[in-house]
Amino acid sequence: MNDIDRDRLGPQQLTRVVYSEDEIRRRVVQLGRDIGAAYGPGDNVLVLGMLKGSFIFVADLVRAIPMPIQVDFLLTSSYGKKQVSSGEVRLWYNPTASIEDRHVILVEDIVDSGNTLKRVLPLLLDLKPASLELCTLLHKRLARLERDARWVGFEAPEEFLVGYGLDFAEDFRHLPYIGSI
Repeated sequence: MNDIDRDRLGPQQLTRVVYSEDEIRRRVVQLGRDIGAAYGPGDNVLVLGMLKGSFIFVADLVRAIPMPIQVDFLLTSSYGKKQVSSGEVRLWYNPTASIEDRHVILVEDIVDSGNTLKRVLPLLLDLKPASLELCTLLHKRLARLERDARWVGFEAPEEFLVGYGLDFAEDFRHLPYIGSI
């Protein structure tokens, strides 16, 4: 086990740190630069975060994008209190920002089963964005998606990951690193 702060953990225990706080910080800065380089100064860019898991990632990412952007969120759920997706995706909150004719970057914490994206991407495309790209912090490469992520922070192992916004039954989001339970 690496650098696990036992005082900050809940009843479940981490088995290891997968990505350290420093590794995440460096990668998020690079993703911000890459996103900034993909758009011109006149592009109307909307970063759309998928709550709840992506909220810390979105906050750090938008500060690393070197251009004016707007931010909004979607709230979805597919895990509940289990370590495996239920397959049922609930959309709890729609963005209030207009999507039509805008360059939308959907920001996800992790792509694993792909169920959430398979439900959300068609809904967003129906709103007629100028473009729709996906940025994810972690990608497990388990799902075949019609539209894959343009920007990926890390290739993720097939483990249940928590920290840096990712949770298990609402616990562990506060950890500054990503670990496996």
